[in-house]
Amino acid sequence: MPPIINTDVCTACGVCVDVCAEDVYFGSREGEVPLVSHPEVCFHCELCVSECPVEAIKLHTPMTMTIPYK
Repeated sequence: MPPIINTDVCTACGVCVDVCAEDVYFGSREGEVPLVSHPEVCFHCELCVSECPVEAIKLHTPMTMTIPYK
């Protein structure tokens, strides 16, 4: 699943936009709540989640990505 931004908590700082290597937030404007415009390219690195200063982003990792392989 793509990142989910809690708009009530988000301060529109833009940190998530800056740290995302895959441009999931492409087209987001400075000073506004980021847009998840390309959710299909998110590979669940959780960098946006860990760098968000107000913990406004949640990311649900798909079950298939949590199964360990030998």
